[in-house]
Amino acid sequence: MIGSEGELRAKFGEVHPLAITKSRPALDKYSRQFIAMSPFLVISTADADGKADLSPRGDPPGFVHAVDDRTILIPDRPGNNRLDTMANITANPNIGCLFFIPGFEDTLRLNGKARITDDAALLAQCTVNGKAPKVGILIEIEEVFMHCAKALKRSKLWEPDYRQDRSQLPSIARIILDQTCQSGVDETEAAQADKDVEGDYKTGLY
Repeated sequence: MIGSEGELRAKFGEVHPLAITKSRPALDKYSRQFIAMSPFLVISTADADGKADLSPRGDPPGFVHAVDDRTILIPDRPGNNRLDTMANITANPNIGCLFFIPGFEDTLRLNGKARITDDAALLAQCTVNGKAPKVGILIEIEEVFMHCAKALKRSKLWEPDYRQDRSQLPSIARIILDQTCQSGVDETEAAQADKDVEGDYKTGLY
């Protein structure tokens, strides 16, 4: 096992200078435009003990607001109320974000310190379908930079021929029921759960 950064780096070549200097301490015109075009990101947080978590966020393009060159606001939409991301932030403000744009193979990485805000005037900017979020995640940017396309090229994420048939797995409701019901899945209950999930997708997004 590799036990130190020195051992790890000995297995790789030198870092290209641009890979270091591309990191910026604030938004510029390119990162602002990327964020404005992005309808989806993944947030990385950790609790006070360092236990890590990842969570997706999605909305119409432009849902993440650039408050200024060093601050962004991510609205919180209705979910399952686990609050993993925001609970972590209250204990450990370090946060990372990875922004995607459908069809783009490069991504945008952003790291910084996060806080939870319930400022009504600020959150009003995030209103969708007449509903403002209860809270939002304010991030003070420490670094932001473009990430190359190799991962998405290898995965062929956006290529139509690589789309998978959703029927290859049961619905999310049936999977969770199977994972949590020791006596097995009751088909009537599973059908109702599927119906409830689809209903929530239609009426509970905001």
